[in-house]
Amino acid sequence: MKYDQLTSDQLLKIKTIGELKAAGYESKSVKQELRDNLITKLKAKEPTFEGIWGYEDTVIPDIQRAILSMHNMNLLGLRGQAKTRIARQMTALLDEYIPFIKGSELNDDPLQPLSRFGHDQVSEHGDDTEIAWLHRSERYAEKLATPDVSIADLIGDVDPIKAASLKLPYSDERVIHYGLVPRSHRSIFVINELPDLQARIQVALFNILQEGDIQIRGFKLRLPLDIQFVFTANPEDYTNRGSIVTPLKDRIDSQIITHYPKTREISKQITVQEAKIKEPQKELVVVNELAQDLIEQVAIEARDSEYVDEKSGVSARLTISAYENLISAAERRALLNGESQTYVRVSDFIGVIPAITGKVELVYEGEQEGAGIVAHNLVGKAVRTLFTDYFPKPDDKDKNKEQKENPYKTIIEWFGEGFTLDLINDLTNEQYEQALNAVPGLADLIESHHKKASKHEKLFLMEFMLHGLAEYSKLSKSPLDTGTRFKDLLSSMFSMPDFGEFEDEDEDDDQ
Repeated sequence: MKYDQLTSDQLLKIKTIGELKAAGYESKSVKQELRDNLITKLKAKEPTFEGIWGYEDTVIPDIQRAILSMHNMNLLGLRGQAKTRIARQMTALLDEYIPFIKGSELNDDPLQPLSRFGHDQVSEHGDDTEIAWLHRSERYAEKLATPDVSIADLIGDVDPIKAASLKLPYSDERVIHYGLVPRSHRSIFVINELPDLQARIQVALFNILQEGDIQIRGFKLRLPLDIQFVFTANPEDYTNRGSIVTPLKDRIDSQIITHYPKTREISKQITVQEAKIKEPQKELVVVNELAQDLIEQVAIEARDSEYVDEKSGVSARLTISAYENLISAAERRALLNGESQTYVRVSDFIGVIPAITGKVELVYEGEQEGAGIVAHNLVGKAVRTLFTDYFPKPDDKDKNKEQKENPYKTIIEWFGEGFTLDLINDLTNEQYEQALNAVPGLADLIESHHKKASKHEKLFLMEFMLHGLAEYSKLSKSPLDTGTRFKDLLSSMFSMPDFGEFEDEDEDDDQ
């Protein structure tokens, strides 16, 4: 039976170089491994890079082309665009096990030893040289580039302890303690945020890519390292002159540009897949489609916001954290009220504010506004954007031309008569329903537009409508310490003459 037809159990029984040769083993580079296994998957139409959504027609084909070309690659994109995740998934394209000389710290190929140790073992024992097996999960190394990363970390340094214990002079290469790069021989090595590396370390990487040699404390070693390099970088840093050594940039064969999800549906898939929602939470809290869309729309609004630094980007982790917080806000409310099941409300979005403020980089104007206000405004803009997907746009004559009057007239007039509605965040399910039903015309309007919606979805839409009317300046919405107050727009303007943007400030009479 040929080597490539042996099962994992059969491979692991091979213990010496002689047995390995008898099985028909031939040396293969890591890039060739990736290429061969990708070809097999493409021919069988098997998926590659599973769980990476939105890149099927853009990024993934580019990566596949780079692998087929046996290229080192750079994944260039903003934060939260799955760059590192893609690199980690490349290990699935490696052979399940590869042999190496037992005891070798550089994963020496039994037929092509690299290190002094490997050569010595083969010279001394020949075909009886013992081998061990390396699983593909162990053939991945990753380093976050920071200014304090040293040559010793990545390439290596002289180890005085080793020299003393082995009684060797410093001129002997066996005193070298190898760094991460040589130890990643026959593996995938990832450097995140490449431009943050010091120039002299970038030059060292350039030497490895170009010449296959490393220099450590005066040693010049010819080590033809077999490594699949994957770099990641932010476009802002990568394109600034002086942040990356030009010869190194020139030696990175393929540069692949990543991007954020292009549709809300793709973004939603990513969020639901990545969010860590516990089983008790799933049983306790019911989430509707509109609530999920709102979470994704918040990120879309943030990426377009004048207050958010577009060069820094808005990570997909924002929606993941926001979704987890939304579920937890509803869970907390249910636990406080002793309820066995509850449904997400718009008022639960107060819980996503910490996820937003911690995930966006603000420009100067945003800092002046304040992270909290910017986060609340982003949620408000998301409500406004999605409002017309579910209801007629307020004062839109084209859509309402067949109607004799404004569909929101009853609701707006009720607030105009001086009534207010305080929606407290921790209301029980029953209290929440009673509060919304107290607004005349609200339930009827939801019924006329969404007859097939379930009861809890209709309640969510009722609250959503109030928030939407506030975003379209038909009602006043102001924060309370424990919830939100809705009232007539004009009365709120007259009662708050000293405040700027009334929707962003606390009312004086609430304090």
